[in-house]
Amino acid sequence: MLSLDFHFVNRFRHQAQQLASQTAIRFVENQQWISMSWADFQTNINALSHALLAHNIGVQDKIAIFANNMPRWTMVDFAAMQMRAVAVPIYATNTAQQVAYILQDGDIKILFVGDQSQFDQAIEIAYICPQLTKIVAMKEDIQLGDHPLAVSWADFVAVEPSPVEFEHRLAGKQLSDLFTLIYTSGTTGEPKGVMLDYANLAHQLDAHDQVFEGGVGREDVSLSFLPFAHIFERAWTAYVFHCGATNCYLEETNQVREALTAVKPTVMCAVPRFYEKIYTAVWDKVSKAPIHRRGLFHWAIRIGERWANTATPSLWLKGQYHLANKLVLSKLRALLGGRIKMMPCGGAKLEPTIGQFFHSIGVNIKLGYGMTETTATVSCWEDRGFNANSIGKLMPNMEVKIGENNEILVRGGSVMRGYYKKPVETAESFTPDGFLKTGDAGEMDSQGNLYITDRIKELMKTSNGKYIAPQYIEGKIGRDKFIEQIAVIADAKKYVSALIVPCFEQLEEYAKQLNIKYQDRMELVRHSEIVTLFEKRLQELQKELPSFEQVKKFTLLPQAFTTKMGEITPTLKLRRKVILERYRQQIERMYS
Repeated sequence: MLSLDFHFVNRFRHQAQQLASQTAIRFVENQQWISMSWADFQTNINALSHALLAHNIGVQDKIAIFANNMPRWTMVDFAAMQMRAVAVPIYATNTAQQVAYILQDGDIKILFVGDQSQFDQAIEIAYICPQLTKIVAMKEDIQLGDHPLAVSWADFVAVEPSPVEFEHRLAGKQLSDLFTLIYTSGTTGEPKGVMLDYANLAHQLDAHDQVFEGGVGREDVSLSFLPFAHIFERAWTAYVFHCGATNCYLEETNQVREALTAVKPTVMCAVPRFYEKIYTAVWDKVSKAPIHRRGLFHWAIRIGERWANTATPSLWLKGQYHLANKLVLSKLRALLGGRIKMMPCGGAKLEPTIGQFFHSIGVNIKLGYGMTETTATVSCWEDRGFNANSIGKLMPNMEVKIGENNEILVRGGSVMRGYYKKPVETAESFTPDGFLKTGDAGEMDSQGNLYITDRIKELMKTSNGKYIAPQYIEGKIGRDKFIEQIAVIADAKKYVSALIVPCFEQLEEYAKQLNIKYQDRMELVRHSEIVTLFEKRLQELQKELPSFEQVKKFTLLPQAFTTKMGEITPTLKLRRKVILERYRQQIERMYS
């Protein structure tokens, strides 16, 4: 049983007191990176806590944050925690309809919005959310109009402090309090509010301390660019502050490359797509290099791989690695700022060759498996000697067993309380002995490595009776530099087909080299030379797959799947039912 010492509010306030003059956060303002001390960060959070009290937010009342990553996102989150309120994140890309559902289902009293677009959406649906008392603009340039619920950040925090009530709330905190509701993406139905409490978070803080022993400390710098609306980045950021490290906020995600150079992070969360893009860009550049440089690169990668997989390297290997690192590997790490010592990776399966590549160049990717319902991490790779085909070994104090249909079942202190106001769905999500049904199919080997094969609900069965795991095929094909998105089609079909969204940056460059003329992207994807290019690349990418799993026909799409059209979730998971319906004609043509 964890003590209140691991209550996150106590951990954060302890670090703020101990590190008062040191840098807690960094962020971009007027195109410059600005630093804020722990003392100033805590002062801002306290001011917000007093504002929440003044605006009648009671114990376990709900507030929501509808914004991109920014310091004020965390300030609101932590201010709510201090006052025992519950912060509910909303993806900045959500539609007004999706926002309205969360505001209504989550009983949200105050909504914080990050940009003009989010403010306008909030105003649009405010009339159907009678429990909403305030819409707070988190930036000064948001035009509020004259809506009675709208209030600026400055006006919201301009209240008379309530020191007695403030201290009373702090003193009353419990590990059993909810710290958040996180609404799941809803790939197969309406979103559900996952109830996570401080005990769940405390178990993760403790488990990560054990797994990362000596790995994250006050000298570390983390770059935060994944959305806080997802448990992965939110829990990781909590761990960063728990450790007393510095968190750097990047609101514009298209500026990651520049931010890596500017802040030179030592730790950072990323999703598989981030690594895939770097991997394909490096190998593309290598393929065009002179033969002697290609030879040097391949030699260095082989040495790096041996180094990463050897517990006690020989003197010869030490010498070879020193040379390989100087000539090649250190230059590759410079793409990530040059100081990375550990990078948690989650959200989807990482292609094993890509994970092994990064370890070979000296980047310790910690691929993990988890869910919103488990407060993120269930398992992760070890520093050395991990199996790249696995999703790692279990975190401390986690139990896993394999149930019916090879379903991964999980039990432990980080598993959710349940779904908000949904007792039936909560009961259905657990086995009689208290294991959470993950919905993922997998297995565990004798060494304790966990493997995931696919989402049970997404397994497809062809008309020939063959079972297809679409995510596995999509992972194999989707790593190609010419492919941005792919949706596999197979259920009740006689063979596998796919809808493919090209990476148009790469494809348009290729077309330019071949002097291919086209008026628009539709004409480009229909060009015979482009279709031939993809046929050849798919043939190469699928050569290791059994014939029944190989994509036999494909359609190139001129536009990407988007959250706005409901084709993907905010965490970039495919909404297959929507895609099947929207592209019914294209799919039918592949089988006619």
